[in-house]
Amino acid sequence: MTRLVTPRLTLRKPRPTDAAALHLAMREPAAMRYWAHPEHAVLAETEAFVAKMIAADQAGGDEFVIEHQGAVIGKAGMWRRWEIGFLLHPDHWGKGLAREALGALIAHLFAAHDTDHLTVEVDPRNAASLGLLARMGFRETHRAERTLQWREEWCDSVYVRLGRETA
Repeated sequence: MTRLVTPRLTLRKPRPTDAAALHLAMREPAAMRYWAHPEHAVLAETEAFVAKMIAADQAGGDEFVIEHQGAVIGKAGMWRRWEIGFLLHPDHWGKGLAREALGALIAHLFAAHDTDHLTVEVDPRNAASLGLLARMGFRETHRAERTLQWREEWCDSVYVRLGRETA
């Protein structure tokens, strides 16, 4: 089973038993503000999400939970070819952990998969994620309006791309 290890993190394949720990992040409104759906109100939502992560792996995805000091603090992975996503509990923001996790993930994906690029869809208001992705070499390819409905609000998207040659 694939494990990615960095100085402070371990990225490992998700298990159904990860739902309770991942729920601590996914129930946080700040963590889920720019995600595809609002925060999870009940554990069953996170259990279904973890099941989808596991199923995505079986369908050619490459998903990981992120552990820090032995606790699951988020997720990162390629949930569909060649699009990646990531999420950390807000208690762990601003410490360089997302960059560390993405660095390991990106290196793994380019080594393990036959692709020349990776992409990310980002809400244009998510300045922190856009800044992190830019520092990692991702470049904007295009924008689209009203791509996602989050509660009653329509949100736009920025699409960014990282080529293998710039990783």
